[in-house]
Amino acid sequence: MFVPTGGVGHFGPSEASVMGALLRGHGVASTRMLLEETGTDTLTSVRAVARLLRARGIDAPVFAATSTYHLPRCVLLLRLAGLPARAASPPRVPAASGWWQRWYWRLREVPAIPYDAALLALLRLGGRE
Repeated sequence: MFVPTGGVGHFGPSEASVMGALLRGHGVASTRMLLEETGTDTLTSVRAVARLLRARGIDAPVFAATSTYHLPRCVLLLRLAGLPARAASPPRVPAASGWWQRWYWRLREVPAIPYDAALLALLRLGGRE
């Protein structure tokens, strides 16, 4: 089962629907997808995916698939949300992408990880999963 997540940004269709189209293009049947189209950032996406899986009684390992720099935060938040999460193999970064760009995204995660983790923990403690 694939759970593409992400809402509509400034332009065009939702991120989830774009990923769903890519999956269909690679031969994945629509019946093997649950699109989650409300997430506006990593934390809201994780919370929405957790609600979606619980509502359908799905209690199986969850493999987070995202960029290398973003994977630790996604797995951590999924686990804090009570899901048995693991990391899927991240995509290879093309050699053409600049080292400064890769470090920008990595460094961006430094404050985001503890911030999102603390916020999710507080939400769960307050019963607002």
